[in-house]
Amino acid sequence: MSDLSLDQLETGKPVKLEKNGKTICVARVGDEVFAVNDTCSHSEASLSEGDVTDFKIECWLHGAEFDLRTGQALSLPATQSLETYAVKVDGNSVTVEI
Repeated sequence: MSDLSLDQLETGKPVKLEKNGKTICVARVGDEVFAVNDTCSHSEASLSEGDVTDFKIECWLHGAEFDLRTGQALSLPATQSLETYAVKVDGNSVTVEI
């Protein structure tokens, strides 16, 4: 069973997903879908409330940026990477693999 449908994911608008006790931020960039831990590694802010530009997500609270492809922290104040999750897209169904 899929977690989301591709129709629910608009480019640049991240979505929060709860799965297996984890809170995940799912973001679409063009035809690709990425999933990272929803909690900023710098503070307890929800990244799904942030902005996506290209392959970066920016935390709304302090402006830290992360690479959606790798989870790498790209700007201060964040220094720790985010956990990333594999995403499977099959037609219109999107499944995040934990």
